[in-house]
Amino acid sequence: MLNQLLDTVWGQTNALFYPFRRRRYVDLFVILLGCALLYGLVQLGHQWTGAKRPVVEINLSVWSLPKYTFFSMMRGLAAYVLSLFFTLVYAFWAAKDKRAEKLLVPILDILQSIPVLGFMPGLVLALAALFPQSNFGLEMAAVVMIFTGQAWNMTFSLYHSLKSVPNEMHEAATVFGFNWWQRFKWVELPYGTSGLVWNSMMSMAGGWFFLMITEAFKLGDQDFRLPGLGSYMSVAVERGNGWAMIAAIVAMVTMIVFLDQVLWRPVVVWAQRFRVEETAQADTAHSWLLKLMRRSRLLRWVEHSRAQRRYHPKPGPERGKGKGSWALHRWSIHRWFANAALAALLLLVVFTTIEMVKFLGRVQGAQWWMLFKAGLLTLTRVMASTILGTLWAVPAGLAIGLSPRLSKLLQPLVQVAASFPAPMLFPMVLAVLFHLGVSLGYGCVILMLLGTQWYILFNVIAGAMAIPGDLKEAATSFRLPPWHRMKVLYLPAIFPYLVTGWVTAAGGAWNASIVAEYYDLKGHTLSTFGLGAEVSKAAYHKELALLAAGVLLMSAIVVLFSRFVWKPCYQLAYTKFSLTK
Repeated sequence: MLNQLLDTVWGQTNALFYPFRRRRYVDLFVILLGCALLYGLVQLGHQWTGAKRPVVEINLSVWSLPKYTFFSMMRGLAAYVLSLFFTLVYAFWAAKDKRAEKLLVPILDILQSIPVLGFMPGLVLALAALFPQSNFGLEMAAVVMIFTGQAWNMTFSLYHSLKSVPNEMHEAATVFGFNWWQRFKWVELPYGTSGLVWNSMMSMAGGWFFLMITEAFKLGDQDFRLPGLGSYMSVAVERGNGWAMIAAIVAMVTMIVFLDQVLWRPVVVWAQRFRVEETAQADTAHSWLLKLMRRSRLLRWVEHSRAQRRYHPKPGPERGKGKGSWALHRWSIHRWFANAALAALLLLVVFTTIEMVKFLGRVQGAQWWMLFKAGLLTLTRVMASTILGTLWAVPAGLAIGLSPRLSKLLQPLVQVAASFPAPMLFPMVLAVLFHLGVSLGYGCVILMLLGTQWYILFNVIAGAMAIPGDLKEAATSFRLPPWHRMKVLYLPAIFPYLVTGWVTAAGGAWNASIVAEYYDLKGHTLSTFGLGAEVSKAAYHKELALLAAGVLLMSAIVVLFSRFVWKPCYQLAYTKFSLTK
């Protein structure tokens, strides 16, 4: 009897104090995680500010991989922070200023389509010269190169979202008297969060390609390598160390899965609160990390302190005086700054155009005609790769985006597949194509597809996840057959996101044409006629005038195609196929 009583008391005591012990372990986990992150940032700071060495020794030991992986991951995250800041400023400016929009959107088209690998040597040399005594210049070059692979896709996504905010949400912001910052913070940015999150995941995936190249960069006898996964893999390939190559692949996959579980999965779950619908979701995505963090008393105390400061600000003697005049004055300052920045950007474009015209005087008429024919052929291949990517990415993206279960299961796999550098697969794909008797003229379309199809897939997933639950319930109530449901609900709902995916995928295909149409395989150059191949040849033979002419023609084709194809598609998305207008 006494034993039963003691067991009962012990059980009730455990039940009473178990939540507190569990939260204590969670707090300990949070503290240890913070200490580990702090230690890693200190090591990263030593790497960035350390003395520059003429030769970088890469250790192929497996025990060096955790440090190299952390360095690569932090470079990618630093580039993402820079890309996010650029996206918020540039997309807001282009969406809100109609005069600037006419210049900013074509410039964005050009920037995402110019082969960024063409200016990498100049960028690395310039930043290395600015910081000759430390590694800071080389680290910044790596971050900027990753930035060029991330920012454009994210900016297009947020720009589209800002242009398609429902009218009733704008009216509500006007009724509540929101200023431009409150409108952006509480209405426009939350509306574009879902698309921005999924395009951020795609941008991080695309950025790893440039990270691998930048970390292993050499120019003649100059060594500009950085300790990281890219340099580790390059040294392993040079030495023919198969085990080291396998270890590098495993480390990269592990890093991608880690980021998916620790960063992107919680962000995707958090972004669900910004869905625009009147009914609750029947099935929602979950994150084990968010559940764990919500049990932490330490984090709840920090959040409570922030809330106290937010809702109980310190009183000031001048608080509330002249609020309207000050807001008007601040808005005029912002308008003046935007006009000055637009004027400076326009002057830069004009100056660059004048200098470019002088430089292009060396290119003969026959060379221009040859580049024009090559540009039309590459344009055909770009469109073919975009169409092929659409055929499989639309049904796959709808299946993943409409099912939280599939999203939870396949999101890490999609992240790994999209993040794996496509050029590493080129030899195997070319071997298969040549075995099937497919020439490079047609095979380069498949090579372009390897790097561009993910832009379409991620945008379709974002569009499918943004479909309001009440519309899906209505389609179920009316018992619409699958094809009719696809026609009247799913395709119209994802069309605005699909246009963004087409634009970014086409830009990526133009960029990939530099490698796909002119590829060096084990010392043998494989090439086919096209604008990408001509640009690569001009860069290889240091024909700078012809290189500039090829890049300029590529930019002109992109701008014209955007003006006469993508812009009408966006207009159609905003009017006929928007669920919020």
